[in-house]
Amino acid sequence: MEKPVGSARNMHFPNRQASRPTVAWVAWLALLVAPMLAAATLDPAVLPKVQAATFEVVVPKPVNDPLTYEKPLPLDQLPFQLRNDKYYSVGTAFAVGDNRYVTAGHVLAIGISNLMGEPAVRDANGNVYAIDKITRFSLQEDFVEFTLKNAPKIAPLEVNTQPAMNDVVYAVGNALGTGIVIRDGLYTSQTPEEENGRWKWMRFSAAASPGNSGGPLLDRDGKVIGVVLMKSPDENLNYALPIDLVLKAPADLAVADTRQLYQLDAIDDKHSGTFKAQFPLPKSFADFSATFQKLYDAYVDQQLHDLLAENADTMFPKGSGSSRMLHSSSNLNPFPTLLHRNSSGTWVATTTSESKGTLPHNGYVSKAVVGNQLMFHLRKPDDVSSKQLYSDPKLVMDLLLKGAPLQRRVGSEQVKVTSLGKPSEEQTFTDAYQRHWQVRVWPMAYDNSKLIAFLLPVPDGYAAMVRVVTAKSAHEEMGDLKALANFFYVSYSGTLEQWKEYLANTELLPAVLSDIAIRFDYDNDFRYQSKRMDFSYTPALQKIDKDSQLVLGMSYFEDHGKVVWDVSNVVVKSNIDNAEKISVNRHIAPSDDLDDSYRNYWGKVLRRSHPDDGVPYSENDMTYIGTVGGTPVSADAKPNVLYTAFYGVDGPRPEDAMKGKLNLLLEKLQINEH
Repeated sequence: MEKPVGSARNMHFPNRQASRPTVAWVAWLALLVAPMLAAATLDPAVLPKVQAATFEVVVPKPVNDPLTYEKPLPLDQLPFQLRNDKYYSVGTAFAVGDNRYVTAGHVLAIGISNLMGEPAVRDANGNVYAIDKITRFSLQEDFVEFTLKNAPKIAPLEVNTQPAMNDVVYAVGNALGTGIVIRDGLYTSQTPEEENGRWKWMRFSAAASPGNSGGPLLDRDGKVIGVVLMKSPDENLNYALPIDLVLKAPADLAVADTRQLYQLDAIDDKHSGTFKAQFPLPKSFADFSATFQKLYDAYVDQQLHDLLAENADTMFPKGSGSSRMLHSSSNLNPFPTLLHRNSSGTWVATTTSESKGTLPHNGYVSKAVVGNQLMFHLRKPDDVSSKQLYSDPKLVMDLLLKGAPLQRRVGSEQVKVTSLGKPSEEQTFTDAYQRHWQVRVWPMAYDNSKLIAFLLPVPDGYAAMVRVVTAKSAHEEMGDLKALANFFYVSYSGTLEQWKEYLANTELLPAVLSDIAIRFDYDNDFRYQSKRMDFSYTPALQKIDKDSQLVLGMSYFEDHGKVVWDVSNVVVKSNIDNAEKISVNRHIAPSDDLDDSYRNYWGKVLRRSHPDDGVPYSENDMTYIGTVGGTPVSADAKPNVLYTAFYGVDGPRPEDAMKGKLNLLLEKLQINEH
């Protein structure tokens, strides 16, 4: 199971060099920062003070892992320090006063809604100190000031608020317990803050790795002139926030004022908004985390609302760009996809190229990346009942992992995850078209991430959308998926035996099926009945048994002024492997804004032109015969809806035999929609 690419708008601290503290990330970090570089010109007398006042920011490793793997994790491949450490290193902090410490905002933000535990600091001797209170915070300037519980007695670093340009500077970092890394360079320039130039970043040439994030930038005398924040993406000049801005920031206040872009996979348009909020400090880290998360979640909810409101006139099913989709034939593919508004403003079903993984007993998992999520079709094994599948989320995820492996990297190896255990969250969600989703969330503490699965029950198993997201973005991603559910495109397919089990789960059925009766008696008769049309047949037309396949081709179309999601094509095959089939298909008169191809097609149906003329024909080693069902339409009539009925069978067949089959189908076909 590949992880989908994270949404570009989904970040609390844009462009910062912090990552989730995965094992792989920490190993990579170790390679970057392990070499210890002594500062050639820094006064040796200053070094002990810098060492004592500089700390490693750490988060605890998960103690209990509910995941199971195909084999024991090869932890012996990890470096000794990393393998035996109880913590992950995520950055650097330093003392600026009596029990006053500073680090980068994005470093401490790793702890917001973290599945591992709260961040802490560790000194050069391995002593770990818990954070007591958050006392200052700025999202846009990317710094946080805090106090420690049982703080050590150390001399804080002195500060210099007026550093000289082009003077030598030292970037200090303490990562993975390997000691202080000090790298020298020059304070070269200043760069205005990106949004509107509210302050100027310090630019410096001293090397900086992710382990330096939140560490001090020192002048030649060992005084703090800035907080190291981020690497330059384009050149060897890194960024620091002037320490003067930290010291002058409002005391006992958390502030957020930063612009971000929001996007939904259904459209290419982006909404630009500003996350602007503040709340009083000091707070414990838990209270700070909860308050920040609540404000940010409300902000992203509003961004989604605003994005949809800005596009309200052209969001499917509104606007001329929806007409083609509202007049299109259904796609009979049981693999799901999403509706998307393309660059010309037309709504289309996103094309996919799925891959398939096999499961025992005729089951399989098909998958494809569509936008920022993995789309799945899970065809359940024959030895798993629908009731069992829909009531056991652990079983569902175990099956998905068999057909679409999720791997955890440990050292140089990728180890398959065989089970995520039971989900931590379960809920149901009903979309705008009254389809009932089972929503399940699995935590993956080792990666500080969550797997969110939107599972739509279908006759042969599930159609699904899945995202793997950072823990702190789970609310945002959940909102995205709920919005995208309204653009979900899938048809319902299964054997008659699967349909029988599926229809028994009445609470999970989409509302449209409450108006449709599907009845069958093996080797005797089959009947489909809805408010739009009904038909029935006996084995004289086509075999009816448990392996016969029924496909309901679903479409979005207008019905009495309201767009509905309903059946537009019914296909029944004698069995899943046999080419013999019958089909009843709904056709809609084109609206005035559609091109001539739609009118030409409609005209052929209206006139009963080939292939709707009741004359057998051959195509792709099949013989077909079809016509327009229901009462014949006069030449000057202007119906809005017509239905065609077809019978097909493999190989050449006599004309009389084919006409006899079509008559059997038409005998009991009744069109109720006009």
